[in-house]
Amino acid sequence: MVYSKVNKPIIRVDAYEKVIGKAKFAADLYFPNMLYGKVLRSKYPYARIVKIDIEKALTCPGVEAVITADDIPNNEFGVIVQNQQVLARQQVLYIGDGIAVVAAETKEAAAKALGLIKVEYEELPGIFDPEEAAKKGAPLVHSELENNQVVHHRLRKGDTERGFAQAEVILEREYTTQFVEHAYIEPESLVAVPYEHNTLVTIYGSIQNPFSCRNAVASVLKVPLNKVRIIQNHMGGSFGGKDEVMSSMAARAALLALKTNRPVKMVNTRDESILESYKRHPYKMKYKVGATKEGKLAAMEIKCLADSGAYACQTPFVTWRSVVQATGPYELPNVKTDTYGYYTNNVYTGAMRGYGSPQIIFAQESLMDELAEELKMTPMELRLKNIYHNNSITASGQKLDNHQVSLEEVINKAVEASNYKDKYREYSKPQSGDKKRGIGMAISFRGCSLGAEATDAAGAIVAIQRDGSILISCGLAENGEGLKTVFTQIAAEELGVDIRRINYMEVDTSVSPESGATVASRSTILGGNAVKNAAHQLKETLAEIVAAEFKIKTNNLDFKNENIYEKNKNQKIISFDEAITLANQQGIFLSVYGWYKAPDISWDEENGQGRPYFTYVYGCQIAEVEVDTATGQIEVLKMTAAHDVGRAINPACLKGQIYGGVMMGLGYGIMEEVETANGYIKNTNFDEYLIPTVKDMPEIIPVIVENPDPHGPYGAKSIGEPTLELGAPAIANAVAQATGKRIRHLPLNLERVLLGHSLSKGGTKK
Repeated sequence: MVYSKVNKPIIRVDAYEKVIGKAKFAADLYFPNMLYGKVLRSKYPYARIVKIDIEKALTCPGVEAVITADDIPNNEFGVIVQNQQVLARQQVLYIGDGIAVVAAETKEAAAKALGLIKVEYEELPGIFDPEEAAKKGAPLVHSELENNQVVHHRLRKGDTERGFAQAEVILEREYTTQFVEHAYIEPESLVAVPYEHNTLVTIYGSIQNPFSCRNAVASVLKVPLNKVRIIQNHMGGSFGGKDEVMSSMAARAALLALKTNRPVKMVNTRDESILESYKRHPYKMKYKVGATKEGKLAAMEIKCLADSGAYACQTPFVTWRSVVQATGPYELPNVKTDTYGYYTNNVYTGAMRGYGSPQIIFAQESLMDELAEELKMTPMELRLKNIYHNNSITASGQKLDNHQVSLEEVINKAVEASNYKDKYREYSKPQSGDKKRGIGMAISFRGCSLGAEATDAAGAIVAIQRDGSILISCGLAENGEGLKTVFTQIAAEELGVDIRRINYMEVDTSVSPESGATVASRSTILGGNAVKNAAHQLKETLAEIVAAEFKIKTNNLDFKNENIYEKNKNQKIISFDEAITLANQQGIFLSVYGWYKAPDISWDEENGQGRPYFTYVYGCQIAEVEVDTATGQIEVLKMTAAHDVGRAINPACLKGQIYGGVMMGLGYGIMEEVETANGYIKNTNFDEYLIPTVKDMPEIIPVIVENPDPHGPYGAKSIGEPTLELGAPAIANAVAQATGKRIRHLPLNLERVLLGHSLSKGGTKK
């Protein structure tokens, strides 16, 4: 089907204001009489707080308030488990824990006051390895608990003992991944304004999930939700990172604002951001796989340990997604999977782009290449023997019968675009010199939306103004991914109007319909359906008015090109503006609430069986690398990324997501790592925490595959996270072909490629 607005690469609706510098980010905001807030953080990763003396800080010139945990009505919050401290009360549990907050007339005065706060600690022996934390009798991070286990998710299918007994080839491998920083350009920032707009506090900020932030602040202040208002500003990136950490910052700023009765602004430095913010979970993964000599998978047994750090945060849901997808998109009759999360005194871990998938996809796709080598077949051949197709049964027992399972299609299109077969044969031959090339692939399937983690729904308001201009308000937030543009296109397509009529409003929790978090690649499919639903209701209302006026049937009307036509004659009846005037003259209300609830799903937590998602997306990425075996340097030459997105609402935005996701996957694969030692973070700025730059950017070939999904708006599904999941394993497989050495630990940095192990800061082996 041909659309006029959907499936078109229109310019982003927020591009102009960002390019010319008019867009306001939280750090740009200023309010009269505003104060500046700063946080005193812990000196140790684990310690008892004996005494806090704030007297000297209170007398520091310019200081208006100092707050400790004793001043907080409710000191604990959390989206899943309420055990995150706004400020440490009796113990600090990780190096980023806040002890006190200061509000002062200037940033300099606030910083000086922090140095005048005296804290007496009793340092305690912490626990920094999830394997140690899992042992019986291990020291407890949270003393009120019986052990350090945050969560344990199980999946059981068939009989793995019988499956391995029947297997002719069995491999057992261990893989590990690292702590990773979100590394958004804009550090965390917000302003809390007291007693504004008939609320107790209004918070403007760089906030990924305004409603969860509102929930946390209201809980901390012990006030009703309608007394806290969150207004989102433009964001300089988030990738899952500006959620719980922003809730903590918002609560602190709100407390200071209410105590001083003045606006309070808080902006983290890069060091403060890296020190306090949660990271992607490091995983330790043990995989055992059995197969026939012909390459058919018979059984898989998996055990994954995730380091949750000091708090539960998102660990229960992150590890759940891991258990659902741990076997990869492969048909397996017998599966036993266990994923665990454990508390440690490391920096805590939470949501980051991919959300439990990058870790296990690195392991499973490395394992598939290792198995292919053992069976003396190509990685592509082994995958094609085992991938899901229509009506396949997943590890959780779900029959894939309600959408197009396009794994073979995305593989074939990526292979063709990258010339994989010829290059694989070429690079398999002996290569002379130090620089050697390799090519590797990785594939994945990913569930769309929150899945069985929670009931999933979203709402949107579409309101046509008297002059025919249109406002859209949705509870899902633009984080830089192009959501405003996609939703605008959907509304414009449904109403048959020009994009320029529409203004997408920033999320305001007092006005926008609560729609859950902008996470889990759910915005287009959930929010897009809500916008489409609202616009469709308006179209029906206008159709009834026009049909009555011109004595024709509503189903014979066509909204397109700013006009309303009679379908069977393709004849214009009335312009859109004239129809709005007609509605106004009749006193018809043209503001509609759209709602979309995801289809029902199911999950048996005991056995890990059920329908965890109502639909899936599929992808294949192929990496071509050159490795200098004399230095360990990896150069990624080309990345080919084929992704089935259902339908591309905006192909240009979609390609942008692919470019960005591929680069994040590259960073994850070969360079990024938050280095820790006994709970201390060693690299707290970008001089030592390395992220890819334009010089690291390879040739990227995006391949958009479209199989419209019956559940999606105009058939659209998801793209935000799948693009990130595949880069690291594809690169790892390419490096293994180039060097003949399999590296099972991320990142594949210089030392690991050259020496077989990594060196920590200071040169010690790790």
